[in-house]
Amino acid sequence: MREVLPELLTWWRAGETVGVGTVVATFQSAPRPPGASMLVGPDGTAVGSVSGGCVEGAVYDLAESVVASGDPVLERYGVSDDDAFAVGLTCGGILDVYVEQVSRASFPQLEEIAADIEAGRPVALATVIEHPDPAWLGRRLVVRPDGGGTPTDQVPTAAPGSTTGTSVGAPTLGSPRADDAVHDDALGLLAAGSNATLTYGPDGERRGEGMRVFVWAFAPKPRMLVFGAIDFAAAVAKVGSFLGYHVTVCDARPVFATTSRFPEADEVVVDWPHRYLAAEAEAGRIDSRTVVAVLTHDPKFDVPLLEVALRLPEVAYVGAMGSRRTHEDRLDRLRDAGVDDKEIDRLSSPIGLDLGARTPEETAISIAAEIVARRWGGSGERLGGLDGRIHRDLT
Repeated sequence: MREVLPELLTWWRAGETVGVGTVVATFQSAPRPPGASMLVGPDGTAVGSVSGGCVEGAVYDLAESVVASGDPVLERYGVSDDDAFAVGLTCGGILDVYVEQVSRASFPQLEEIAADIEAGRPVALATVIEHPDPAWLGRRLVVRPDGGGTPTDQVPTAAPGSTTGTSVGAPTLGSPRADDAVHDDALGLLAAGSNATLTYGPDGERRGEGMRVFVWAFAPKPRMLVFGAIDFAAAVAKVGSFLGYHVTVCDARPVFATTSRFPEADEVVVDWPHRYLAAEAEAGRIDSRTVVAVLTHDPKFDVPLLEVALRLPEVAYVGAMGSRRTHEDRLDRLRDAGVDDKEIDRLSSPIGLDLGARTPEETAISIAAEIVARRWGGSGERLGGLDGRIHRDLT
């Protein structure tokens, strides 16, 4: 939903009703991940994508029908369906798409959620997408790490198109037991920054079936920390921003670390790299999604920095630029500084995949490719020379 939120919010503020289709589960080689959304606006405009083009037409028609009826629908598209080729999903994937109408009446919490996302405050949205009692469908629970969304004397919010329930009070899924179970699980997904469909019994029983709840986990953007204010850093910052990272460029030299040289970075910091990273870690602003790119290839900067980075308990990636000779010298210096082999094994150096890159832009693609491969467990080899599934499961 994040990528279509500006358009959705504009229509919502204008009092319009919008059809929203969201991928809530995927199987095999599905082209878009859970959370990908497509809007059908009041003027017939389509915004976003649920399948990269495969089933957009079918979802568009279904969204128009849902807006007219007010009743949400959970639909499965895949090669196992008789109409798989008709809708175009011939890649072997299966998508579960939840289609609902969104308006001020059906989703009064939207503006507050949008404000949280814009400010970088973590917030999760849980929506009932399947239940034996139709009155539960479409009910939502908003969960925040600071206690927001904790069920306390809550009154059910009416499901879209439903004549039951009321909009008075904080929203609830339908029962305290269901609220408690989903609230706790949503906090876990929020901490991991992952969207998922969860299954419970009709009243929130942990070992039951019948109720499925989709949780959007709107965690702040993952961080990319780029150390070294050089031309390669500008290219890496640009690619990092494109991949959805909050990009920080840090260098101890104020003449080079300027916003005019790094327009694609979210922030440019003048500080000693190791001191800045240590302070960010101590403040709790480094997590398991953070990636660190050390581009200084100067021992007085990168050795103290890597001492800190390689000892962080939670960091997704640490890469360091330099030639083979620089790499060997760096390893000797790190070992002399007391960094052990287990910690050194976490280092990607020389940084990037073997693409034959030469320019800063090509090198940035090489670095980004390695980060993506590490994220998803990819091999970095040509897909044409491999067998098996293309898309890997979220780790």
